[in-house]
Amino acid sequence: MIFKNLSLLCDFYEFTMSNGYLENGLDEQISYFDVFFRKVPDDGGFVVASGLNSIINYIQNLKFSKSDISYLRKTKLFDENFLTYLANFKFQGDIYSVREGEIVFANEPLLTVRAKVSQAQLLETFISLSLNHQSLIATKANRIARAAQGRAVLEFGARRAQGIDAALSGARAAFIGGASASSCTLACKLYKIPISGTMAHSWVQMFESEEEAFRKYCELYPQKAILLIDTYNVLQSGLVNAIKIFKEKRDSLKEFGVRIDSGNLCELSKKVRKILDDEGLKDCKIIASGALDEYEIQKLIKNGAKIDAFGVGERLITAKSSPVLGCVYKLVASEGKNGIKPAIKISENTEKINNPHFKKLFRIYDKKTKQALYDKLYLADEPIEKSNDLLYENLHIQVFKDGELVYKCPNTQQSKEYMLRQSAKFDKEILALNKPKIYEVLLSEKLEKLKNSLLKTKGVL
Repeated sequence: MIFKNLSLLCDFYEFTMSNGYLENGLDEQISYFDVFFRKVPDDGGFVVASGLNSIINYIQNLKFSKSDISYLRKTKLFDENFLTYLANFKFQGDIYSVREGEIVFANEPLLTVRAKVSQAQLLETFISLSLNHQSLIATKANRIARAAQGRAVLEFGARRAQGIDAALSGARAAFIGGASASSCTLACKLYKIPISGTMAHSWVQMFESEEEAFRKYCELYPQKAILLIDTYNVLQSGLVNAIKIFKEKRDSLKEFGVRIDSGNLCELSKKVRKILDDEGLKDCKIIASGALDEYEIQKLIKNGAKIDAFGVGERLITAKSSPVLGCVYKLVASEGKNGIKPAIKISENTEKINNPHFKKLFRIYDKKTKQALYDKLYLADEPIEKSNDLLYENLHIQVFKDGELVYKCPNTQQSKEYMLRQSAKFDKEILALNKPKIYEVLLSEKLEKLKNSLLKTKGVL
């Protein structure tokens, strides 16, 4: 984060509504808000959840400063009662969420807030932006990693990211989603992500000759000497000089390779690989970069490209082909003396009708194969039906209880490992990049009846 104080990072209507709740005696009303998305980007099969870590940090540090209060006072919309309320603000509610790295599907609650409505409302923007952005990038990275079929994917997007935090949180999300390393030094420091970087064309241009540029680089970085060979001509110049220096420095080089950033990557990689092998440099890696994404990588591999790793920049860090996830923050219930009262959002567009009430999310597995069969939403207090042939996994964990953090956050590497374990539980057809098999998200019979009952009450059914 570039700002330590992010308390005003929310849409202004959250303040006007919270003030309105206070003025109308509704601020103590317990409410339930679900965060979910309706459509998977790129027509994919699933989303990789990410962003919970940022939300936790935000809530733990959420405090309105004197400067914040002064600014809001100047709007002349709020009385001192509300400003005093903000000055003493401390989140006191509960939050339930899927873990970072979880495989999730449309209309499933990624996160649920249970809190006084005035408090829950103020969290909307930050929770939504964190889950929207980071889940989007984690999902894009996962698609690219799947396209690479086990080859390393290096996140190279910082300079094309849409802002400072997009570069930092984007690098973290990309790693959780499947990237092997990042070139963003600060992100690597903050989140303990493996760091990767080679050279720019300017390094080669700064020396009297390409050969000298390569020699100096190998002398400086013998532990990982990756030479960019397309500054002038890949086959006639770059590769020739790289081979000369690799042979000259072979005994001192721990790991070495070449990077191609332009031209016909498929044909060039084939020719480069053959020449390297013929020269006895079979352990020299070939890295490709330059406007890559899962679609380009898929084509390269299908056409037999000899590439060991892919450097992916702007199309990953901006999720260029499908840049919006669209998580929404919707009221699903309120709590009073008579218990929890469900709420439902009605729309002429049936896709926008949400699943009401406080819910729990389970993943159902085949007991023998341990393969995920479907997900199912239940009312929070509803007993789970059991079967000897099935296994049930509760995907929600409690993160905050009465405003206190009760969840031990895993580190970035652990979240990535969790993603890998969870994704391995799905049918390969669901993991397909193109026209994936639809994975069912079911409603329990009790939840289905409740939803239909509410729709009838509202005159929809």
